Amino acid sequence: MGYPKEYLDFLIHFHCDRDYFECHEVLEEYWKETDPGNRSSIWVGLIQMAVGFYHFRRNNRQGASRILNKGMEILKQHPESLRNLGIDSDKLLAILKDTLVNIRSGKDYQSVGLPLTDELKRIVDAECSKIGRQAVIPPSIIHRHTMRDRTEVIRMREEALLLKQKQKD
Repeated sequence: MGYPKEYLDFLIHFHCDRDYFECHEVLEEYWKETDPGNRSSIWVGLIQMAVGFYHFRRNNRQGASRILNKGMEILKQHPESLRNLGIDSDKLLAILKDTLVNIRSGKDYQSVGLPLTDELKRIVDAECSKIGRQAVIPPSIIHRHTMRDRTEVIRMREEALLLKQKQKD
């Protein structure tokens, strides 16, 4: 079965370098291109799941719990789509429930693997073999959002605000 490149990139980042922030980035762009504005899209559920793991690893338990729960609620609505993406939906939901219990009970972050079909797991493992799996996740990945250059984002927000103000006048 053919999978979208962005989805495969998401899985590779999730399993190889545990760069959950990059998971969010690659899948958000894909979501905006394929299902823009649909807040209950499977892509949003997967994005929120990755963001939940990002916050959990950074010990932001409140943020992790909130966003992971939102993602799980969306993913519950898409069992067939998850199957079509090579993910066992029942096992995934069990993993997310266990992770939420761990977050809320104060347990330390622990990375997980997504329950992929054998075929998809072989694809992801082959890519991970090429780039290598991270044994120790560097701070540049763990604290990615605090280390990135936000100049362009800030500029775009300011422009949008100015445009709104001009439209009101």
